Amino acid sequence: MTVTVKRIFHFHEGNANMTSLLGGKGANLAEMTNIGLPTPPGFTITTDVCREYYKCNGRLPEGLIDEVTAALTELEKVKNQTFGNADNPLLVSVRSGSVTSMPGMMDTILNLGLNDQTVKGLARNAQDARFAYDCYRRLIQMFGNVVFGIESYSFEIKLHELKSKKKYENDSDIPAEDLLVLIEEFKQLIRYQVSREFPQDVHEQLRLAIEAVFQSWNNQRAKVYRKAYGIPSEQGTAVNIQSMVFGNLGEQSGTGVLFTRNPSNGEDELYGEFLTNAQGEDVVAGVRTPIPILYLKQKFPFIYDQLFETSYLLEKQYKDMQDIEFTIENQQLYILQTRNGKRTAQASVKIAVDLSKEGVITKEEALQRIEVNQLEQLFHRSIDDENELKVIGKGLPASSGAASGQVVFDPDTAQELSMDGKKVILVRIETTPEDIHGVLASQGVLTSRGGMTSHAAVVARGMGKPCVCGCSELELDQDENCFTVEGIAVQEGDWISIDGSTGRVILGQIKLKDPEISDELSTLLEWADDIRDLKVYANADNGKDAKKAREFGAEGIGLCRTEHMFMSPSRLPIVQSMIMAQSYEERKIHLDRLMPWQQSDFEELFSEMNGLPVTIRLLDPPLHEFLPKLEELLLQKQRIDLGVDKDVDRNELESLIVKVRNLHEMNPMLGQRGCRLGILYPEIYDMQIEAIFRAILSSLQKGLEVKPQLMIPLISDVNELKRLKALVDQVAEEILGEELKYCNYEVGTMIEVPRAALTANEIAQYAEFFSYGTNDLTQMTFGYSRDDAEGKFLDQYTEEKILDHNPFEVLDQKGVGRLIQWSAEQGKMVKPKLKTGVCGEHGGNKESIFFCQQIGLDYVSCSPFRIPLARIAAAQSAIELN
Repeated sequence: MTVTVKRIFHFHEGNANMTSLLGGKGANLAEMTNIGLPTPPGFTITTDVCREYYKCNGRLPEGLIDEVTAALTELEKVKNQTFGNADNPLLVSVRSGSVTSMPGMMDTILNLGLNDQTVKGLARNAQDARFAYDCYRRLIQMFGNVVFGIESYSFEIKLHELKSKKKYENDSDIPAEDLLVLIEEFKQLIRYQVSREFPQDVHEQLRLAIEAVFQSWNNQRAKVYRKAYGIPSEQGTAVNIQSMVFGNLGEQSGTGVLFTRNPSNGEDELYGEFLTNAQGEDVVAGVRTPIPILYLKQKFPFIYDQLFETSYLLEKQYKDMQDIEFTIENQQLYILQTRNGKRTAQASVKIAVDLSKEGVITKEEALQRIEVNQLEQLFHRSIDDENELKVIGKGLPASSGAASGQVVFDPDTAQELSMDGKKVILVRIETTPEDIHGVLASQGVLTSRGGMTSHAAVVARGMGKPCVCGCSELELDQDENCFTVEGIAVQEGDWISIDGSTGRVILGQIKLKDPEISDELSTLLEWADDIRDLKVYANADNGKDAKKAREFGAEGIGLCRTEHMFMSPSRLPIVQSMIMAQSYEERKIHLDRLMPWQQSDFEELFSEMNGLPVTIRLLDPPLHEFLPKLEELLLQKQRIDLGVDKDVDRNELESLIVKVRNLHEMNPMLGQRGCRLGILYPEIYDMQIEAIFRAILSSLQKGLEVKPQLMIPLISDVNELKRLKALVDQVAEEILGEELKYCNYEVGTMIEVPRAALTANEIAQYAEFFSYGTNDLTQMTFGYSRDDAEGKFLDQYTEEKILDHNPFEVLDQKGVGRLIQWSAEQGKMVKPKLKTGVCGEHGGNKESIFFCQQIGLDYVSCSPFRIPLARIAAAQSAIELN
């Protein structure tokens, strides 16, 4: 007996829980149909078919078109219209519907089913030829772009030429006779560009449209978006075929997008825009600047009240802020789509907290609603009040935050300059989904057209980038690569700033200020702290970072990298002299000069972290980071030979070149660094340890509570730790004397060498804690040099799924993770109270934090600005795993 897998579901057959099969759009259309909302009927082709399509090398599965035809026949009965009938034609939209929302990344075709004959029937039935031919020109334009791959710009040029020639202000002003001319030009453009006719067979239109939607799952912008948001490529997209309703039937019709709460700041208010006499793509594409939703109350009060009730119903149904697309056809409301709305991090936090306080969701659900990686947006800076601003224009405040950058006018240039380390602002008439890579590369986005729900606004909000839309006074000249506003010309490469919170466009580069934690985020973090098990420490190398970390809720310092304390211009020459010293006596002179600075550094840390643990890693420098560059020294010698640098002592320079060459290492990252340096030159570690305990003594005498932890780096054998721990204990006794009883210092090690992980049971005998330096542990386990790998092959590895993730961004659980888990378990068998934690950059990564929770580590440590993210991720992991 053959079991036939159901590949098509009418909307009334599905529900909101079928997202993985019907995609988000299809599942939500089904849910809205079943709860009685005015949703145009239709059906969904499942995501299974998309996966099958790619398995069949880009061919529709056998028998699918017959199933589509059967489903279409049922739809014809419901609508009392016939697909392709010249007298009473059924028209449909063909839309993508991914499992995870990807706004604007895939393709849509409206008005499908029109041809030279059915358009006449549509005109007669509507008693409006202009409307019918407007729908037809839209279909040919969208079909030409989506199915035949012709740039939309090619059609837009002809549209704008017509409007300019006949002096029509809006698309809706073009009469039927001119639309007929435009339709013929569009058909001719298709013939010229792809040597094909626009298909008059409506069933061929439908088949090609379905294929095009499936193909759009793997278009470039969709792949870029999936990579940016970690969306699995295996999900695929559904295809939704829905009967058309028309917002372009005149001034009693319209279309719009509505959010049930403000997606920029989270305020509980209807937020959205609409256009009269328009179709849905006009709003989201930004080709016209729409009107705020509040004005709908004046024009269609009954419709506004319906929308208000629908918004309330859908938010309660989905227990989240909804993004709703609607159409008004002759004062009749239709709901075309609902989905959980894209929002800024600020809005995300406020909405989650407010919904919990309203009793809609629990505190745990509120925490789980937060996209941890998105929270970094909250720590984007805003405009400092001290700035004297030259405001040259104002648009719509579409995505919060502020940014400065050099003006660029196309996404490719934005990407190129960004890769060169330049900060850019992408300026466009309006953005399209094809611009996604440029938006990703830019500090912010400025457009002259489009509204708060346009593509630019939605995508920028999701990425946490400032965006100002619809700055209508901005006149863009792409041929000359400049724009003018209020008589001021701004060229490509000039600096501007944008304020996405107010819509201001500002000439020049401005000073930005650090963010502050909102009341809602404070509340959410308190809830997280009540739930999480993992402690959250900070990586901080100075008092300023320690202070910021404590403000953000750090429970201590998990990593102080002392080598970073020596990089200042006043200290670096002394460190270089110390490293290149030829004798103990010479080296000691330089170390004695560094001692007071080191003591002061540690006192500052103990003061800022009063009562909290401070983990100080002893010096771990690859020596080349401190030494003068050999190439620069050789060039300087060449200048002396040429008689250019006459003031430089040649003998001293040649001596310096010899010393640098003697200290040169073939692989400095695996050379004389970490504990190896401390064993060969114990006086270096002796100075640091003495400075630490002198700082401890001074802090104790000031009445501070000090919890010092000394970390020995790069241990690979137990005897290294044994020897250096003895040095720590000896110096502690010498410096503290009787005060030793008031200081419970701890000595531990950073596990960053695979051998150390594998011999953890031996090393744990001399360690009070294991701190996992996951950056180096990843390099040594994979055999990758991070700088080389990320610059050369890692992108391709992740693109081609050789690796699921960049292991320097997301902790590799199968290899590096197993070493961590094994060593933690082995260490705790020897010393049950052994503390374990991660202090590499993975300590601020959500997936890595989940793994740390899963294997029972005690803490994670990350940069100060990632502390709030880590606190929430730790709570989420506790909720998920408990």
